[in-house]
Amino acid sequence: MSARRGRAVRIDDLRSPHLDAGQQSALAYVATLDLTFDEERLLARARARTGCDDFGSLDFLPRLRAMIDAVESDTGLGPLGRLAILQRSERLLAGRLLVEDMVRRRPEILEIQLVAPIVVIGLPRSGTTHLVNLIASDTRLRSLPYWESLEPVPRPGDGSTRDGIDPRFMRCRRDYDAQMRMVPLLSAMHHQEPTAIEEEIELEDLDFASYTLEWLARVPQWRDFYLGLDQRVHYAYMKKVLQVVTFLRGPTRWVLKSPQHLEQIPALLATFPDATFAITHRDPVSVIQSAATMLAYGDRMRRAAIEPEALSEYWIDRVDRLLRACVRDRDLLPADRTVDVLFHEFMRDDVGMVERIYGRARLPLTEDARRGLDGFMSEHPRGKHGALTYDLRGDFGLDPEVVRARFDYYFERFPIEVEPT
Repeated sequence: MSARRGRAVRIDDLRSPHLDAGQQSALAYVATLDLTFDEERLLARARARTGCDDFGSLDFLPRLRAMIDAVESDTGLGPLGRLAILQRSERLLAGRLLVEDMVRRRPEILEIQLVAPIVVIGLPRSGTTHLVNLIASDTRLRSLPYWESLEPVPRPGDGSTRDGIDPRFMRCRRDYDAQMRMVPLLSAMHHQEPTAIEEEIELEDLDFASYTLEWLARVPQWRDFYLGLDQRVHYAYMKKVLQVVTFLRGPTRWVLKSPQHLEQIPALLATFPDATFAITHRDPVSVIQSAATMLAYGDRMRRAAIEPEALSEYWIDRVDRLLRACVRDRDLLPADRTVDVLFHEFMRDDVGMVERIYGRARLPLTEDARRGLDGFMSEHPRGKHGALTYDLRGDFGLDPEVVRARFDYYFERFPIEVEPT
């Protein structure tokens, strides 16, 4: 089954996946590989890949070890899931080497001022991706496309192809095409194509300090470790990487986004004190059924078994933690530079909501900017890659009303519309 524009898509084998010949062949091949997590081997491969040997401060090593320990504790993670995390770890270590090398050679990078960014905050599946991509159509703002988030600094020897295309984009496109062959319906849930705007948390990952690993494996051990970190230090590292990529390609005013910011508002505010903040709010039940379905669908390739009940239980708790932190810290943000973006209002008038955010950001909505926003909406209609239908009760054994009751405090704090389930 494939996702097509305007077509309702139902994943009817979520609990017991039917894998095609290509998927089976890929899993069989990866099972033959050496998938050992070894710290020294990872470090050596990153050095060989970049020709660099200075990682900067080595205080990240305990966090790398904590990540490895958490992954090893996930006994249900399959070979392809392990391979993805191994490759990601090597890529992050290589990226850190290249960042540190560039800053060492061009110390003026650290003087670059990242002026008054617009930061989108909100639960995953709450409209943050659509909002940041819409704002990023305004060429006055710098944003982070997916291909660049994966490799913020070119490798030695990288240069434009004859077509003028960055090799980093080509590598991302190759991996994206391979992913779409393995999990094609992912495009109907989160179309993470190479040019789509992605999260700057990918840059914090170079410091091995974000919540990203939770999306790749069942790692409550890492969650607890991550929640104990002083994120001001790691957000400062993320800012340094943003300065590097700004040096490579401007302008200096950014639009950023990440769901993780919901539980790291103090660190976020300390890092970007002059930012404008847009916080998306959506019915948590819609968020949970969307996120859990997306993760369960990916688990057919990542894991030995789907375990939908355990998956949904974890993410109900995770969403609860994110929202409780948001309710606790929301009023730390400056009232004159913060917009609460209610999902139902945003869906009724996307461009109007951006205009509200621009008003708080003191950024004029010029005719060129409006044409960019309108052009994005025209080129990215809702349901372009198909519209998924969800069944929280049938797929996860959950009563939507029981789940929603857990979040009464959130509905009391923000005027969110309950969505049909």
